[in-house]
Amino acid sequence: MEQNAEFGFREALRLQKVRFSPIRNMIDKTTALKKKGRDVISFVAGEPDFATPAPIKDATITALNQNYTHYGSNHGYPLLCEKISRFFYEDTGITYDPAIEILITCGGAEAINHTILATVNPGDEVIIYTPSFVNYENMVTLCGGKVVSIPLKAENQFQINLAETEKNITRRTKMIIVNNPCNPTGTVYTRETLQGLAGLVKKYGLLLFADEIYNKLAYDFPFTSIAAFPEIRKQSIILGGFSKTYAMTGWRLGYLLTDASLFPSLLKVHQYATTCCPTFLQVGLANAIDLPDTVSEVKSMVKTYEKRRNCMLSMLSQINTLHCVKPNGAFYLFIDVSATGLGGQTFADKLLKEQLVAVVPGEGFGKDFYHFIRLSYAVSTQSIVAGMDRIRTFVEHLSC
Repeated sequence: MEQNAEFGFREALRLQKVRFSPIRNMIDKTTALKKKGRDVISFVAGEPDFATPAPIKDATITALNQNYTHYGSNHGYPLLCEKISRFFYEDTGITYDPAIEILITCGGAEAINHTILATVNPGDEVIIYTPSFVNYENMVTLCGGKVVSIPLKAENQFQINLAETEKNITRRTKMIIVNNPCNPTGTVYTRETLQGLAGLVKKYGLLLFADEIYNKLAYDFPFTSIAAFPEIRKQSIILGGFSKTYAMTGWRLGYLLTDASLFPSLLKVHQYATTCCPTFLQVGLANAIDLPDTVSEVKSMVKTYEKRRNCMLSMLSQINTLHCVKPNGAFYLFIDVSATGLGGQTFADKLLKEQLVAVVPGEGFGKDFYHFIRLSYAVSTQSIVAGMDRIRTFVEHLSC
């Protein structure tokens, strides 16, 4: 058999249209500058600066010492699934069976991967509201699906346009993805909007994937889960997690809730991607998630995020050429920089170079948002004040 002496690696064709995350790109740039000793203020990562609540850490150490270090259930640790089920019932009045309708995943990213890999075929159309978290589009692309982007408008407070949604539904539409509260806009969708969306999903027999990772971070009016609409329960997959609310980004624990009829497909993907999530992490979290001290720490974090949001908005209002729709949830500001004469990418690059402030260009969340930047206020108030001062100085110099 003749051998080819030359080796030229070619990646799988399905990866050719998959992009690297612009968020990670900016994190890498920021890290490189910090290693050089530069005083960078970063508003890039959607990562709480708080420590994980002490009761969760203590309970996890105990679980580790008790030798919960072996394989667990593919579905997830039963007690953790039971508590997630109880929380959802308390919030929505809807019950998910912890044994056959809740799946513990290695973070929200894996939950997104599982959902799209388990449901999207080549040629299927998936409606995504933009600006949106980068993983949705790239996973649909990886599966050979067609992304149908519906850009939301600042003048409508980035709320979903139901008429535009229905206009984009075709016979090939498989799924609608909604992120509520939204990354990067911080929009919390109204109950009326979600009720209308549920109506469309029911009418056209679609799947609805609701990423609700920020569900506890809503400040100005109550959050409504898609689980509140039982008429589409059998068509819905809901993503939740602990990374944002409990400051557990590095723990990599998330979950999916869905009807028992959809669950086996998700479990198939999970079995061959992960097998199961680390057992001692699940045990520790399950034993401490509802302890009074844990609940108290979470409430304190949420109140602090709201204060930081108000601080950042107040300082932003003093910069005439930057504009932002007030976010009602999550921990981001999505800022229109077009009045400066710069696009978001140029603005971000120059800001980092000249003032050592790192932000994410808006076009990474959708091509229609090239004149936006995203700032995370999951940082200290001191960093917010110093960073916004630098941004004001930068913008003032642009107009000189």
